[in-house]
Amino acid sequence: MRSYLKHYIDGAWVDSEGGTAHHVIDPATEQPTTEITLGSAADVDKAVAAAKKAFKTFSRTSVDERIALLERIIAEYKARIPDLAAATSAEMGAPISFANAAQAPAGLGYFMGTLAALKEFRWSEQVGKARVVHEPLGVVGMITPWNWPLNQICAKVAPALAAGDTMVLKPSEEAPLNAMILAEILDKAGVPAGVFNLVNGDGPTVGAAISGHKDVDMVSFTGSTRAGIAVAQAAAATVKRVHQELGGKAPNLVLEGAKLDEVLPPTLAGVLANSGQSCIAPTRLLVHASQVDAATEVVKNMWEATKVGDPSEQGAHLGPVVNKAQYEKIQGLIQSAIDEGATLVTGGTGRPDGRNSGYFVKPTLFTGVTPEMRIYREETFGPIATITEYNDAEQAIDMANDTDYGLSATISGDPAEAAKVAPHLRAGLVTINAWGPNGPTPFGGYKQSGNGREGGKWGLTDFMEVKTIVGEPA
Repeated sequence: MRSYLKHYIDGAWVDSEGGTAHHVIDPATEQPTTEITLGSAADVDKAVAAAKKAFKTFSRTSVDERIALLERIIAEYKARIPDLAAATSAEMGAPISFANAAQAPAGLGYFMGTLAALKEFRWSEQVGKARVVHEPLGVVGMITPWNWPLNQICAKVAPALAAGDTMVLKPSEEAPLNAMILAEILDKAGVPAGVFNLVNGDGPTVGAAISGHKDVDMVSFTGSTRAGIAVAQAAAATVKRVHQELGGKAPNLVLEGAKLDEVLPPTLAGVLANSGQSCIAPTRLLVHASQVDAATEVVKNMWEATKVGDPSEQGAHLGPVVNKAQYEKIQGLIQSAIDEGATLVTGGTGRPDGRNSGYFVKPTLFTGVTPEMRIYREETFGPIATITEYNDAEQAIDMANDTDYGLSATISGDPAEAAKVAPHLRAGLVTINAWGPNGPTPFGGYKQSGNGREGGKWGLTDFMEVKTIVGEPA
């Protein structure tokens, strides 16, 4: 078992003040893989103080200096992709092939997209006799999850650096090692001391200390809606900016007459990728009554052809879900659908054949799912799809929007017809015959999926303050 017991504060690896040891569990073996220290409020105070001090100088760096810094980070990041992938695979169960091809490069993508946006960003514009300027925001507290850890960390760190902010990161205690490697990357690239700080810990201690800290100017959180509410409540006392990307329950609206064999596999891939642990997974298939049987057959065949296996082995198989709590939640949702009268087509409760340990989940499909069922409403975060039938286009749109969430929505079918439907879907991301974002575009949700955006120039703007200056000499 590897030990990484220190936090990264003010440009150095330092011991915790009052922290406790914590074992990170490999979800494939259920055995410890890494030991870290869960930090304390005192560790957060030290990190915030370092960030506050560093802001005085880092906020005054030039755009060219920050461009050069991002370029150095990108070069160091590329060199460490194998290490980042290996850490992610061991911590949260992503198969090593997927970790190398998707998990680790996802974080690099945010640095590259932010660099491009920074080079083109307009920092100042004249509005009548006033000048409107964008400025660094201050100290940003960052709290990130385990499911796409590098993606969600870099979606915050990259624009904060580009904007001239300083930061304190609390990565998920379920998947901290990849973040600690990122700290090594930033250190080697020459990020000044105090600009980036990392304190490992849990939500109730370190997360709460960051959210409520009087010297944190903004808290950027990615995670569940439940936890996001707690972060916002803790932040309210100091009236800091709260930036959130929360849960989802994405529909996959299959248009009447769609060529199912062509359009469903690319969108269904989003339910299986990362063992279903994606907040934009389009798990809720809405299918016209005339095509329910045909759609069921397509999904069933794809699910039964999907293998589940050891994440340390190369291949296109699925790995386990991240931990016991997540495994048990998924099992409970599967059982609830059975109890509430849905038809189990394939999969079901329990581990896949041949697995008697590890948090492996069977790819599972239900038909006959109605809006009253838990599995229709609640985020599953596993390789689980449901089919619900509709009778006309207006009903399908209403069903797609009938959710507390609004992070993403998918449409499967003729692109021209899908383009007519897209404006009616209440989601921050709408994909047609695909399931994920594309390029440095704004990412974030409507309703209980959060507020604010990450990615491209929109992400830059959200990590800045806007000032109006009146009365400058001509």
